[in-house]
Amino acid sequence: MAVLYPPTSFSFLVNGVSVTEGIDSRFQSVSGLSSEIPTEEYSEGGENRFNHFLPGRTKYPNLVLKRGLLVSSGLITWCRNAMENFEFEPRDLIITLAGGLESTAPLMVWNVVGAIPVKWEVSEFNAEESKLAIETVELKYRYFTIPSAHIPGL
Repeated sequence: MAVLYPPTSFSFLVNGVSVTEGIDSRFQSVSGLSSEIPTEEYSEGGENRFNHFLPGRTKYPNLVLKRGLLVSSGLITWCRNAMENFEFEPRDLIITLAGGLESTAPLMVWNVVGAIPVKWEVSEFNAEESKLAIETVELKYRYFTIPSAHIPGL
């Protein structure tokens, strides 16, 4: 299978956010799949040409999922249980980027570990506009991995 480079980003699924998949695996957008390693600068006595940099722990931003507002779904139940009852049930998510128009076979997969909801927001209601109500869910997670079996050429 020939892989287009760069791949399109519009064909993706998010599995694992609810017990019943389907409607809870389709989102308008997903963001927050990034990682950063902060560094600490260290000056060595007698070495004036440069400073040493010591790597710290990897940091991950919140995972942000957006979609049209649904009145009832497994995702909503999971978020409400966390927000209203303070009962957190960490979930592992699988985000799959598909091949787009040519194929639905996975091009890349991200395994997100230990996600919990930390924010749920509904877009503004405005009687002067005819727009969909959008819900945004932010999830804090421990880390993610990209299995090499799902990376073409590896």
